[in-house]
Amino acid sequence: MPSLKEYRNSIASVKSTRKITSAMKMVAASKLKRAQEQAQASQPYALAMSQMLTRVAAGVTITPASPKLLIGTGSDQTHLLVVVTSDRGLCGGFNGNLIRFVRAEIRRLESEGKTVKLLTVGRKARDMLRRDQKSKIIESFVTLGGGKRLTFADSNEVTQFVLDQFSTGAFDVCALVYNEFKSVLAQKPTAQQLIPFKLPEAKNVNDNKKESLLASPYAFEPEEEAILKSLLPRNIGVQMFRALLDSAAGEQAARMTAMDNATRNAGDMIKKVTLKYNRARQAHITKELIEIISGAEAV
Repeated sequence: MPSLKEYRNSIASVKSTRKITSAMKMVAASKLKRAQEQAQASQPYALAMSQMLTRVAAGVTITPASPKLLIGTGSDQTHLLVVVTSDRGLCGGFNGNLIRFVRAEIRRLESEGKTVKLLTVGRKARDMLRRDQKSKIIESFVTLGGGKRLTFADSNEVTQFVLDQFSTGAFDVCALVYNEFKSVLAQKPTAQQLIPFKLPEAKNVNDNKKESLLASPYAFEPEEEAILKSLLPRNIGVQMFRALLDSAAGEQAARMTAMDNATRNAGDMIKKVTLKYNRARQAHITKELIEIISGAEAV
């Protein structure tokens, strides 16, 4: 049975841990508001960019001379997965859930006979995938933004690397894998195809109506293909930036929730250890009283 001193040390240790987790919860909550505002502000622009490209691309006749970012390389053998996680831990299952999703996606692609390459963004993606997928990692980006407010210039480093790799024929299909920020309590692992640009599929709509939804009522100057050559790379940058902002907001939300749970668990543990301490103390006092009484009777 532990001594009273060991119980006191255990209580003091858990109390110190509770102070740390409580402080981290408050810090994450303060960072979450700013990150959430950034993520929510980027979503309308990213959605509008995708819808505009859909309308423009719908009026283009696909030919071998069309932009490669639109028609692809003509093959889908080599897939590049851009995996976005956080640089820091202590955020519950935020990174672990995404890495499990990525590994499942890798297994699915390889079962279809595809070649998979990985580009990791965030220290956790690099460290966790390096254990069993090291040979597939072609590049890693960490601490984008230097731990401060993330900017479009930071995400553009990743975008430019992807475009350079595509121009050299290093892959055929590129997908962005990240935690989509749904709410403070929900971050959903999501895979979004970036290259080639994928037109959205209209469900439960006949062909004529589908064409009318995709068709644009506008006349373009210059021609649609010239516009696409300019906008398709920019769209990749916009979607990449949105994913990084969603991931940053999701990280803070997950950390706030995890630290809140840790603080509550620490409080419960303190109550349990305190109860054991009081019982042990009471037993110790009772034992001393019995010894004193027994000694007095013996005299």
